[in-house]
Amino acid sequence: MRSGFASLIGRPNAGKSMLLNRLVGTKLAIVSDKPQTTRNRILAVARLTGNPTGQVVFLDTPGIHRPLHRMNVRMVDSALETISSVDVLVVVIDASVKVGAGDRFVLTQLEGATVPLVLALNKIDLIRKNQLLPLIEWYRQQRDFAAIVPVSALTGDGQKELECAIGEQLPEGAPLYPEDYLTDQPERLLAAEMVREKILWYTRAELPFSTAVVVDQFDEQARDGGGILKIYCSVLVERESQKRIVVGRQGALIKKIGTEARRELEGLFAAKVYLDLHVRVRAGWRDDDQILGSLGITGTP
Repeated sequence: MRSGFASLIGRPNAGKSMLLNRLVGTKLAIVSDKPQTTRNRILAVARLTGNPTGQVVFLDTPGIHRPLHRMNVRMVDSALETISSVDVLVVVIDASVKVGAGDRFVLTQLEGATVPLVLALNKIDLIRKNQLLPLIEWYRQQRDFAAIVPVSALTGDGQKELECAIGEQLPEGAPLYPEDYLTDQPERLLAAEMVREKILWYTRAELPFSTAVVVDQFDEQARDGGGILKIYCSVLVERESQKRIVVGRQGALIKKIGTEARRELEGLFAAKVYLDLHVRVRAGWRDDDQILGSLGITGTP
């Protein structure tokens, strides 16, 4: 039996969060087509049922990029900190796009890595098979990868091969967490992230990067008695013009965001949910250490 920690790292929009959800068998990380969707490090536990058997503790990290705000500095720091604190690094690459500066930047950050590297060439469902071999060969020349595994987080192709490749690099040992343990994410943070995901889905341009969701109140007393779980959230934006966009004409967009988030939260928490959303302007929140701390965005202050 093998057990240990594996960090999923890569540039923004490489599909790390969708891959994490696939590997653990449930949705823990929000996904969208917007870069920098993941802002917090997420710990998730999965069983290894193939060869070898055991337990892998995944760390899904924000995408590695050149930061522009204090928020982005914290995000990148939290990703890079895992390089020296895990048993294996799973480098997730979007195989459907041409190798670019972002991919090369990630590779340079791995130069000091002392743990095995497993390369996951993600999104193979979007490319032809004859495109894979040149890509595999190029990456093989860049780093000494313990394994290079083509995979699709969307379809599940290559999942078992990736799990085996990761498991083979873990040390022998008993499980690190109880069998029924899934994640270290507080329910409040899960709720905030589900709301933010819907904002990412329905907004464009700079707005997705200028918004955050804070849970002001998470009232679960009623849920304990089979009643309604009440969640009150503030949606933070940086300008009044952004507030008008998120609210929408006669409140239509914020209502749509709330309705879809509530449905997903009811499935997640197995309870009826009352979700209250208020949009508030907080200029410069991405550079405010106090707000970043309340959002759980770690890294160097």
